[in-house]
Amino acid sequence: MNFYLTIKALHLIAVISWMAGLLYLPRIYVYHVENSQNKDVINIFQVMEKRLYFYIMRPAMILTWIFGIILIYLSGIEIFSQLWLQSKLVLVILLSIYHEYLGKCLYSLKNGTNTRSAKYFRVINEIPTIILILVIFIVIFKPI
Repeated sequence: MNFYLTIKALHLIAVISWMAGLLYLPRIYVYHVENSQNKDVINIFQVMEKRLYFYIMRPAMILTWIFGIILIYLSGIEIFSQLWLQSKLVLVILLSIYHEYLGKCLYSLKNGTNTRSAKYFRVINEIPTIILILVIFIVIFKPI
């Protein structure tokens, strides 16, 4: 079996898992905010949010980075000179920052200090979709 293709497959699996969480967690936040008066429902959402963030999203993000770095290494360090890879890395860094921001939101929801509306979480839920589309087109077409 080809080692490079194995790492590439593992990278894609990690990316898909991470993206699923990035797309789903803000949706849970929407329901959390909309049901802020129902303590029983809030408890359920807090468990869901914690498990998704710490048990799925965080490991998937870390594995995405690890396998991506291995792919860069296997491709040769000179690949860093290609603008498409630089662009992709900037977008992945933005996704990582967004990921950490969702963690900050998780704590504010847990502690009852959230000031954001359900509409806000609906809007920011589009951020990973836009970045994902850009990354896919950059990687497939390598336009720059």
